[in-house]
Amino acid sequence: MNILGINAYHGGASACLIQDGELISAVEEERFERIKYWAGFPINAINHCLKEAKISIYDVDHVGISRDPNANLIRKARFAVQSRPSPKLLYDRLRNRRVVGNISTVLCDYLQINKRDLKASFHNVEHHRAHMASTFFVSPYENASILSIDGMGDFTSTMWGRGLGNKIIVDDAIHFPHSLGILYTAVSQWLGFSEYGDEGKVMGLAPYGSPRYVDKLLKILLIQSDKTFLIDQSYLSYRAEGGTMTWYGGKPRIGKLFSDKFQKLFGDPRLSNQEITSYHEDIAASLQVVTELAEMSLVKKLYEDTGIDKLCLSGGVALNSVFNGKILPETEFNDIYIQPAASDSGTALGVCYYIYHQILGYPRKYNMTNAYTGPSFSNSYVESALNKHTIHYSTYDSESLVKEISKSIADGKVIGWFQGRMEWGPRALGNRSIIADSRNSKMRDILNSRIKHREKFRPFAPAIMDEHTGDYFDQSYPDPFMLKVYGVLPDKQEVIPAVTHVDGSGRLQTVAQQVSPLYWELINSFYERTGVPVVLNTSFNENEPIVCKPEEAIACFLRTKMDVLVIGNYVVTR
Repeated sequence: MNILGINAYHGGASACLIQDGELISAVEEERFERIKYWAGFPINAINHCLKEAKISIYDVDHVGISRDPNANLIRKARFAVQSRPSPKLLYDRLRNRRVVGNISTVLCDYLQINKRDLKASFHNVEHHRAHMASTFFVSPYENASILSIDGMGDFTSTMWGRGLGNKIIVDDAIHFPHSLGILYTAVSQWLGFSEYGDEGKVMGLAPYGSPRYVDKLLKILLIQSDKTFLIDQSYLSYRAEGGTMTWYGGKPRIGKLFSDKFQKLFGDPRLSNQEITSYHEDIAASLQVVTELAEMSLVKKLYEDTGIDKLCLSGGVALNSVFNGKILPETEFNDIYIQPAASDSGTALGVCYYIYHQILGYPRKYNMTNAYTGPSFSNSYVESALNKHTIHYSTYDSESLVKEISKSIADGKVIGWFQGRMEWGPRALGNRSIIADSRNSKMRDILNSRIKHREKFRPFAPAIMDEHTGDYFDQSYPDPFMLKVYGVLPDKQEVIPAVTHVDGSGRLQTVAQQVSPLYWELINSFYERTGVPVVLNTSFNENEPIVCKPEEAIACFLRTKMDVLVIGNYVVTR
């Protein structure tokens, strides 16, 4: 039983393939197109999944896409009548509806095949049901509470319910135009962060400010007595004017989301090249606070409604790692699971498992414990790529490799670390990572000046051996996918300053030996050498998607001031 899941014509286009319930491959199209959050039809990702499974499209039994044009039709019609959207916005929506509702024809056109030759059945899975499936069906829980929350998909921004065995039961939803994700994006735009995916930058900026404007933002975000929320639409402009989206190839772009009324309340928006003032920092801090208030309200409602103390989260807002880190300490939930591609790219995974379990009724058998689902490359491929350049490289066995590289890290060198299969989701988790010394207080500036060129307020992440988590952080619950922020213990903040944010926190990755053996051995070797079981981990890229192929890793190494490049057991030094 081969099932292909697709996220197309939406940010983070992606594909996923499962065989008899086991995940074979999951990958984002951006890694092949080399454009962040690439939107369009993920033909390269689809071809890779088929290649990894050693099958052709003719062997696929089911194909699904994480959009259902027929979902919420009455609501859509009522909106069209009442709001009179601009012709541009209406055309954009109709065009998107047409292509996602005819995915079989689109797929065959891209593959240049005849649809009549396919045996596959085609499915449209509602966006948030795909989100919910993407987290619950690959979680370790038999039963769980489920919350999906993002910008918007199929006229819905938020959906919640229960996972019971191999079925998902949807209890309720919040529909367009009320969206916590869109509000966060609108304020991010006003703050001068208008590129798709910039919301994470605002989360990093928030700890520099004080939440002085919570009351003002709560005029817009209205938390209800039933613990849901509404958004005062007069402060936003996307209903009838802006908010048009570009989804047909290239980087997605979104029109202006905040209204003149919003601008009157908060003042003129910051331009992207203008100085960030304390006022902007305070707005960011206030936005984070009100977002957490709304999310926490929903999470507590969910527990009250279900009584199930295991929580599965999904959707773009589930990447708000600051909030995620507060759920277990501040609620009745005892366990939490978020798969590594929680945002829209992850819906391709959800489509596969929704079809397999919810539609076909098969029992569950797969638990996603690692994010290593993308391409890998043979030694001969790596050697060929290296030999195309006039660079010297050495070869080490695994034991010698971790000793040599851990010494380089301790000596202050910056390492490009490329191993095995590429990660799924937005975080580099030890297979396509840049690694450095967490103890070096100057390392953030070094990385930004020599490689990353990021805003100074954005933190770098700690990767820690999972058995030492409680020795350095105020929680010990594992987080292998770097989706939670914990507090760094006060006595450890000066020990690992390079990965301690301004508020004393860190968005950590816990590294387990059984999940990432070589990466764990590297950190362990660093620990044996320095007494610190923590390294700095950031994504292997330079203002581009995370590197996928050895050629991209070599190019990034050569054009930046990285000190050492490691691809498998091959080591390149300057």
